[in-house]
Amino acid sequence: MSKYRITLEGRTYEMEVELVPEEAEDKPASKLQYKEYKGAKADPTVRLMDPSAQHTTVSNSGVVTAPMPGTVISLRHHEGDSVSAGDVVLVLEAMKMENEITAPAGGTITKISCAEGKTVAGGDVLFEIG
Repeated sequence: MSKYRITLEGRTYEMEVELVPEEAEDKPASKLQYKEYKGAKADPTVRLMDPSAQHTTVSNSGVVTAPMPGTVISLRHHEGDSVSAGDVVLVLEAMKMENEITAPAGGTITKISCAEGKTVAGGDVLFEIG
């Protein structure tokens, strides 16, 4: 296993990469084999990654950030709305694909930091749930 640190759009990410033989299965034996660590070491963000799941980044404080640069094409919920885990909060268009950004947990949307028609960079805060 090799460790790498990359900086993208002013943010630094650390990752571990394991080389596997070409004949190995495409899918991992368990979702638990995939973890992503972001943010400062004092407040790490950890998320399990499933290749079939949405790639949203969620911090421990309920902040949801853009997984990639794109344009917000639809806000389905607004500040003060109650949401359940999995509810679509907004739709982000990136590379000609619509990506539904969902609530990671139930709660109330305390802040929306983007607007329809506006572009966001990867890692920008989209909304917060309290």
